[in-house]
Amino acid sequence: MEMHVKTEETVTIPKAEYETLKQQVAWLMEQLQLSRHRQFGASSEKSEYNQINLFNEAETTTDVIVPEPDLTEIQRYYRKRTRLVNDSLPEELPIEVVEHELSIEDQVCPECNKALHVMGSTKRRELKIIPAKAVIVEHIRKVYACRGCEQNELRVPIRKAPMDEPVIKGSFASPEAIAHIMVQKFVMGAPLYRQEQDWKRNGIMLSRQTMSNWLIKATEDWLEPVYERLREVLLLRDVLHADETTLQVLREPGKTAQSKSYMWLYRTGGDVKHPIVLYEYQPDRRAKRPAEFLKEFKGYLHTDGYDVYHKLPEQITVVGCWAHARRKFDEALKALPEGDREGRNVLRGKRYCDKLFELERTFASLTPEERFAKRQELSRPVMVEFYTWVHALNAAPKTGIGKAIYYALSQRKYLECYLLDGRLEISNNRAERSIKPFVIDRKNFLFANTPRGAKASAVMFSLIETAKESGLNPFEYLAYIFKHAPNCDIRNDADALERLLPGTVSEKSFARPK
Repeated sequence: MEMHVKTEETVTIPKAEYETLKQQVAWLMEQLQLSRHRQFGASSEKSEYNQINLFNEAETTTDVIVPEPDLTEIQRYYRKRTRLVNDSLPEELPIEVVEHELSIEDQVCPECNKALHVMGSTKRRELKIIPAKAVIVEHIRKVYACRGCEQNELRVPIRKAPMDEPVIKGSFASPEAIAHIMVQKFVMGAPLYRQEQDWKRNGIMLSRQTMSNWLIKATEDWLEPVYERLREVLLLRDVLHADETTLQVLREPGKTAQSKSYMWLYRTGGDVKHPIVLYEYQPDRRAKRPAEFLKEFKGYLHTDGYDVYHKLPEQITVVGCWAHARRKFDEALKALPEGDREGRNVLRGKRYCDKLFELERTFASLTPEERFAKRQELSRPVMVEFYTWVHALNAAPKTGIGKAIYYALSQRKYLECYLLDGRLEISNNRAERSIKPFVIDRKNFLFANTPRGAKASAVMFSLIETAKESGLNPFEYLAYIFKHAPNCDIRNDADALERLLPGTVSEKSFARPK
């Protein structure tokens, strides 16, 4: 009887090839771990690790703002699960009073049959919601003439009653209707086809094409001059933030419907009284786009690590974003198994970034001059120590920590710039927060049909977001512009245009607290 025995074959691999395969396997395992975290893990980038073991110097761990606490005896207690509720009703809302009384027949004592009197009352409040109501406003303009001149004179004077100009000539659009449609689309994320269905359910046949024409016409006539003036004011500031995101435009000349266009964002920093947030549509992401928009700007520009910002003219100092640098270490850390993270270099790098952000939180209430001095005293030594440590590492370039180290080294020139002025910020998160509303709304309206519509969308979004930053109600602000702009020459009257800016209008009665 024959017996067949299966033997294992040994394959000899050169050492260099083995090391390459080993690195590839490690990289694939990192990507698998990171992919699982992105799909199933929390998206927060808050630090989960203690930083005490990394920084032992008293100078780098001290809090320059918080005073020394008093010693108190802490008694044992049990935590109660409570939920904080901050709901409140605005005081300016009208109050509808409903009184509940006994009928005349029941206002008799059941014991002695004498009349009852009111000895007190209880009160209960409800928030009553009244759905939006549409009405037709019919303007009747009376024309006057003189009877005496009609009978005795050859020339008869005629006088007309004053009447405001319409927001769109020859249209039944009102300032409130256009403002409502804009807010529904760009604040509430309701595309025009959904609004068309909602109008129809209320018995109003208003097509999305008509609404689109209203928005573009009103924007080009009345919002664009305000936008251009805001751009002039923006470029006079010393500190700006910039970012960009994609936008699909279906009918763009020379491009397929599936190709990417871009919405660029430029906004003021935290050092101004009246913030400005401007979007600009462009068909591509080339370096000349920010260069054209910022050609009159001289100062500091907060950006991410995108290379086109580093090609701007010399009068613009680009300030890097430590949130992006920290994110590289954070992603590399999440790519490791949870039980294998302590003691790793990637965790040490993340803790250096965490320390810089922790110091910034302690500087929040300082003046720009005081913040500048504290950064030189406390933040700069941490940064110098971080880069000394980074230069000593020798990580594989394709690994998570290798990419984090490469980003930190290649961006060092820009990451260090926030130490130059106390008005600067450690990250570009301010721009990312401002571009987020557009990204969220883009998930609803998906695309723009034409470049003209994309440009109008940028202008509308700019005024809405700037109004929100100024504490204005977007609907009431837009309606205010559409009521007043047609009745003055805003393209030639600088004072009239100035009265329409969000910073000026923020003093009006319809301003809302932020």
